[in-house]
Amino acid sequence: MDLKILHIDSNHELLINQLNDLGFTNHKDYTSSKTDIEAKISDYDGIIIRSRFTIDKHFIDAAKNLKFIGRVGAGLENIDCSYAEEKGISLFNAPEGNRNAVGEHSLAMLLSLFNKLNKADKEVRQGKWQREDNRGIELDGKTVGLIGYGNMGKAFAKKLRGFDVDVLCYDIKTNVGDANCKQVSLEELQNKADVLSLHTPQTPITLNMVNSDFINGFQKPFWLINTARGKSVVTSDLVKALKSGKVLGAGLDVLEYEKSSFENLFTSENMPEAFKYLIHSENVLLSPHVAGWTIESKEKLAQTIVDKIKAKFC
Repeated sequence: MDLKILHIDSNHELLINQLNDLGFTNHKDYTSSKTDIEAKISDYDGIIIRSRFTIDKHFIDAAKNLKFIGRVGAGLENIDCSYAEEKGISLFNAPEGNRNAVGEHSLAMLLSLFNKLNKADKEVRQGKWQREDNRGIELDGKTVGLIGYGNMGKAFAKKLRGFDVDVLCYDIKTNVGDANCKQVSLEELQNKADVLSLHTPQTPITLNMVNSDFINGFQKPFWLINTARGKSVVTSDLVKALKSGKVLGAGLDVLEYEKSSFENLFTSENMPEAFKYLIHSENVLLSPHVAGWTIESKEKLAQTIVDKIKAKFC
C-alpha cells in the first residue's frame, strides 16, 4: 500500500529509510506551526510524532484521510486516542523500544540514592572527605513496590533479579504478575514497601495520584522513584513528606513543571517553593526526563514504529 506519511519530529534515520524501502512516501516538516500542519494534513495517510504538539479533535477533523498516528515514545497522552479510534485511525506507540532504558535508569537512581553518590561526588570535588556522613544502605533485604506493571514495570523488575529483594506490584489490570514480581493489592504494597517506583501512563486515574493521603497510607518511610509522568506526583505534598521523613529520598526523572519553558523557572521570581526545595535537597536526585532516552532506545523506538506500520499495512 502506497501511503503518504508526514514526519513532524526528527527521529532515528532508520525510520524514514525503512519506510522508504517499504514503498511509502515520506515527507518531513519539523518547523511549521500546528496551524500550518493542520492545513495540509488532509494530504497524508499517516503522521509520525514525538511530543511536538497535541493531536486533538480539531487536528483529527482536519486529517480527513489519516489512517494512522505513530508516536515514537511510550505514552499517548498527547493524542486524543478515543476520538482518533472513533475515526478509524490506528495508533502506534513504542513502549517496547525504551523499556530497558527506563529499567536501567530506575535502578541507577535507586542505587545512587542509597549510596549517596550525588552528595559524595560533590563533596569530594570540593575537597571534603566525609566517609561516615556518606555511609550508604544496601538494597538487599528491601521490598520494592511498583505501581504499574506494563513494559516499564516489568523491565525494572527484571533488573532487580540480581538482588535479594521482594518485588511487589499493583496494577489496575488483573493477573499481570510473573516470576519477577508478585501482584498485590494497593493496601498490601503500602504496608510492605521500602521503595516505591512509578511506571504508569498519564491518565485521569494517575494524575496527582501521589498526594499526601497516598503517601501517608504507607506503613513505613519509603524511597520514591518516578520515571513515569511528572504530573502523577503532587510536588508540594512530596516536599512535605521529605521534610517529615515519611519519604526518605526521591529520584525524579520527571516533574510536574515540565514544559518547553522549564528553563525559565530559573530566571523567574516565580519559581515554586516546592521546586526550590527539591533542587537544594541532598536526598533528591533529578534528571531531565531521560530515563528512556539512550543511544540504543532511539534506534529501538524507531524500529518498533516501523515494525508496527509494516505489520498493519504491508
